[in-house]
Amino acid sequence: MTKLITALAVGLSLVISSHSLAAERKITLAVQNMYCAACPYTVRASLRAVAGVSKVTVSLQDKTAVVTYDDAKTGVKALTAATTNAGFPSAPKS
Repeated sequence: MTKLITALAVGLSLVISSHSLAAERKITLAVQNMYCAACPYTVRASLRAVAGVSKVTVSLQDKTAVVTYDDAKTGVKALTAATTNAGFPSAPKS
């Protein structure tokens, strides 16, 4: 019984510690092909559909998208793939 409790405690601590390593990140993406007022809505919708994304702000004028996301659930590759699949290739803005 003691071994079972110890094993459960170790397993629980691993789950908690891996979750605590996750962090909220913010990235600015340079987005191509945005030319009309409807384009930012499509870009925003494609990014919001990615699991882990909590906030998206898209600027037609700057041709950027600022994305806040949980890095334990998604990453830059998934974000750029989402916009690219919607017809708006993107990359991290340097």
